[in-house]
Amino acid sequence: MSGPQQECFEVLVNGEQSHATTGQTLLDFIKSLGLDETRVAIEMDGVIIKRNGWANALLRPGSRLEIVQFVGGG
Repeated sequence: MSGPQQECFEVLVNGEQSHATTGQTLLDFIKSLGLDETRVAIEMDGVIIKRNGWANALLRPGSRLEIVQFVGGG
């Protein structure tokens, strides 16, 4: 027996369509993309979300994310 099926919806990530599921947090979404959460900054719907708020920030249909990855180098 399986649990309730999660609904999939579209979000915009850095100007490109992506998919998220009902109840998915920003932290879950970042992990699903395979990103190192210590090396990114995120703006959601025009507001910068601090890292300590990612686990409570729920994605919604049409959410607009801007994700900036920090790259080391010399």
